[in-house]
Amino acid sequence: MLSVVIPAYNEEKMIARTAESITSLLDNNDIDHELLFVNDGSSDATWRCIEESHEADPRIRGIAFSRNFGKEAAVFAGLTECKGDCAVVIDCDLQHPPEKIIEMYRLWEQGYEIVEGVKADRGKESAAHAFAAKCFYRIISDATDIDMSNASDFKLLDRKAIHALINMTERDAFFRALSSWVGFRTTQVSYDVREREAGESNWSTGALIRYAISNITSYTSLPLQVVTILGMVMLVLGVVISVQSLYKWYTGSALEGFTTVIILQCFSSSFIMISLGIIGYYISKIYEGIQNRPRYIISEKIE
Repeated sequence: MLSVVIPAYNEEKMIARTAESITSLLDNNDIDHELLFVNDGSSDATWRCIEESHEADPRIRGIAFSRNFGKEAAVFAGLTECKGDCAVVIDCDLQHPPEKIIEMYRLWEQGYEIVEGVKADRGKESAAHAFAAKCFYRIISDATDIDMSNASDFKLLDRKAIHALINMTERDAFFRALSSWVGFRTTQVSYDVREREAGESNWSTGALIRYAISNITSYTSLPLQVVTILGMVMLVLGVVISVQSLYKWYTGSALEGFTTVIILQCFSSSFIMISLGIIGYYISKIYEGIQNRPRYIISEKIE
């Protein structure tokens, strides 16, 4: 059986449409399946729409969080609760084309254990968004030694891969990177990102920045190396200023030190504060980790 895991946050306009689209597609291709919606603490009628979809088709199940825990938590909750021999993770807004699920499933039948959806076209994005996404994936790619420039959450995982992921104990797990990191026999399916059919995106620029920072620091310690780089920059500046001061002292010329000291002070203070901020963020991650709180809390289920 194929499980389709669908995280949903304030998607009341898309629940019925998504359920109908995916269910009819899988029925037409004779694929035994279940749909598992994960309501990530929505403030609209998303949960009621999931209940109505379940009443129309018992193969549609639902999980409701007690509050908003984020998309990563919703994905892992869906993978933990799904019952299929394999599972596809797909966005509720149908920007991931549902027909690609069939192609992924056929590849799984051929023996592939992870089938990754790779973006051939990212769709309409602002220049700032595209630049930020490029920088984010460059950092993650360098950290994982895996090309993630066009990676997405749209992918199929065999039960073995699902077990490997849900047994990881880290609290802030980055699904997109970890699902590539676990290995297994992997292939890819390319797709074009579609326009949202209804409703509005819940991803603001600020939310995307927070998402990127959280996932980068959860997966790699690379930002900590910035502290070392800033220290080397300050060392070089210090050596240059020292050589300049010694030369002017040796030649007997007056040293106009006020400007030099102010500039050096501004540089050093800025670098120290940036370094402390990076270190402090990692310490906060450690603090959150040792609290051992769950990734999510489920308040209701539809079986």
